[in-house]
Amino acid sequence: MTTTSPTPDRQGVQGIDAAGPGHTRRLRIVATDLDGTLLRSDGTLSPRTQAALAAAEEAGLHVVFVTGRPPRWMESVSGHIGGHGVAICSNGGAVYDVRRQALLESHPLRAADALAVVERLRSGMPGTSFAFEYPTGFSHEPDYPALLWDAESVGRIAPAEELLTAPEARSIFKILARHPELDPDVFLLRGREAAGELAEFTRSSPIALLEISATGVSKASTLARWCKERGVSAGEVVAFGDMPNDLPMLAWAGTAYAVANAHPEVLAATRRHTAGNDEDGVALVVEELLRGTGNGFAGG
Repeated sequence: MTTTSPTPDRQGVQGIDAAGPGHTRRLRIVATDLDGTLLRSDGTLSPRTQAALAAAEEAGLHVVFVTGRPPRWMESVSGHIGGHGVAICSNGGAVYDVRRQALLESHPLRAADALAVVERLRSGMPGTSFAFEYPTGFSHEPDYPALLWDAESVGRIAPAEELLTAPEARSIFKILARHPELDPDVFLLRGREAAGELAEFTRSSPIALLEISATGVSKASTLARWCKERGVSAGEVVAFGDMPNDLPMLAWAGTAYAVANAHPEVLAATRRHTAGNDEDGVALVVEELLRGTGNGFAGG
């Protein structure tokens, strides 16, 4: 683990007593994914969701964004992060102070493991291209379809083997692997079969894009540590998600909801369901919690 200053606050957090079926514990943390869960399909927060987040913070809850996004993509939600200002990014690979634009901690892959992952995926699934996230930006291979609007963050463009021998390779906390043809779920399964003992494999995109972190690093692992530092147990956390990268977090949290538009695996793994991201699903549950009814829109 790499930790940089300033260090995260270690103050305890308040909470609310959530009554009603399914919510007999005191809740202190709302942990929510962003894309496909809290954000609408156009990438924005609805006025209703903005109001629900603000009300939750006012009531003593901490709202923590737990996302696959890299730290540099957090600016668009900086006004809604709450007083603590901390987000868990890159599927747990980084903890980021959004307000101060400061990396608080990161969990890089071992360079040897990163290289082995690349070699195995390229060998087993020809056509795979790679990009690498690290604290100062990201680098990618010439064939990797990088986003044009993110071009200013690109450090280098070169073959993966060359990028992984550069000094910054020691700080890589997320590998992105893209395949032009494979089904996304098949790509994930085959990636895990090829190199699952070397790293954590998951996905959150509708395309064949794998998100690869150091062994043992997930949204759940980093959120659990962040909560433990503040004396918060899993039972005091309500979590929301929509894609396979959310599954560890949803399994860890005392209360977990899938939005209606979630991946079938996520819907099957969670007993409680709420409305979709374009219908303010997270806000609906938060409003119920704040009213003290606590049952949200639980299914099953």
